Amino acid sequence: MAPSSTPLERLAEAGVAVWLDDLSRERLRTGNLAELVERGVVGVTTNPTIFATAISAGDAYDEQLRELAGTSVEDAVFRITTDDVREAADVLRPVYDRTDTQDGRVSIEVDPRLADDPDATIESAKKLWATIDRPNVFIKIPATLKALPAITAVLAEGISVNVTLIFSIERYGAVLDAFQAGLEQAAANGHDLAPIASVASFFVSRVDTAIDPKLDEIGTPQAAALRGTAAIANARLAYGLFLEVTAADRWKALAAAGAHPQRPLWASTGVKDKAYPDTLYVDELVVKDTVNTMPEATLEAVADHGGDASDTVTGTQAEAESVIARLRDLGIDIDEVTRKLEEEGVKKFTDSWEQLLAKVDEGLSGAADQVAADAR
Repeated sequence: MAPSSTPLERLAEAGVAVWLDDLSRERLRTGNLAELVERGVVGVTTNPTIFATAISAGDAYDEQLRELAGTSVEDAVFRITTDDVREAADVLRPVYDRTDTQDGRVSIEVDPRLADDPDATIESAKKLWATIDRPNVFIKIPATLKALPAITAVLAEGISVNVTLIFSIERYGAVLDAFQAGLEQAAANGHDLAPIASVASFFVSRVDTAIDPKLDEIGTPQAAALRGTAAIANARLAYGLFLEVTAADRWKALAAAGAHPQRPLWASTGVKDKAYPDTLYVDELVVKDTVNTMPEATLEAVADHGGDASDTVTGTQAEAESVIARLRDLGIDIDEVTRKLEEEGVKKFTDSWEQLLAKVDEGLSGAADQVAADAR
C-alpha cells in the first residue's frame, strides 16, 4: 500500500481523530472551517476563551449585536455562541454521518461558573442541547468533583458529553465511571446507546508548564533529564487506564448494547516551551481510539512536518510510571500539581467567560447607541 500523502491522513489511519481547537464566525463565513474539514479535520472544540477571542476580533458579530440590542448580555452570549456551534455542526454533519456518529462533532461548554453546581450544570446542558438541536454536538462539562454527577445525569438523558479539564489519572478514573453510569441509566431510560457519544479531554501541555519550572529550580542533571516528560507520561498512563476500563466486563456489556467508548481526547496540545518541537504533543501521543484537538498553529505545524504517525503510546506504561516515580523522588507530587491545574483551569475559563460577557455588553451598548442614532 502506498503511504498516505499527508501527516493528517497518516494520523487518521493510525486511529487519531484530528480536531480543531477553535471556532469563530469568520471561519464559518469565509469557508475556512469547510476547507479544514476537506484537509482532514473531523471535529471542533470551543471554550469560553475561544469565544471571547473570536468576538473581540474584527466585526463578524456586529450585525447580530445590532439585532440583539436591548436583550440581556447573558441571553446575547447564549444566542451568539449557540448560533456559531449550530452552523459549525452543519458544516461537519457529513463527517458525522460518514463516521457512524463518532466524529463530525462540535463542542460547546456550559457556563464555567456552574462548575460546582451540578443541578445548574444539568439544566444548562439540557438547554444548550435543545437550543442547538443538532445530534453532532458535544456539551462540555468540567471534570470537577461536584460536576461528576451532572456528567452521569446528562448522559442518562441521551445527551453527548465532552468531559473537560481532566488533569489527573485519579479524576480520569472517576470520569470513566461517571460515563459508564450515565450510559447504564440511559439504557434504563430507553435510549439507544449508539448515538450517545463522549470524549474525555485530558489536558497535556499545561502539566509540563507547571512542572518544568520546578525541575529548573531543583537544577540537578536528574531534574534536567525530566524536563518535557511529565505531560506525555501522564497522558500515556491515562490511555492505559482507558484500555483497562474497556477490557472489563462492565464496559463489554455496554458495548454489546451498542455503546461506543469514551475516547481520550488530548487537549492543550500547543507547545508552550519553544525549546520543544512544535508537534511534540501530537507525535508523542499517537495511538488508536483517541482524539487530538489542536490550535490552528499546531495543526498547521503537524500538516507541514508532523511525524510518520507510528504508535508512540502502546508499550510505554512502564516508562511512564518511571517518569512519575522519578518526579516524586525529586519531591514533585504530580497529584498536587494536577489539583492546582484543575483549580486554575476552572478559574481561567470563568475569567474568560466574564471577559466574554463584558465584550458582548460593550457591543450591545454600542449597537443600541447606533440604532438610536439611526432613528434620529
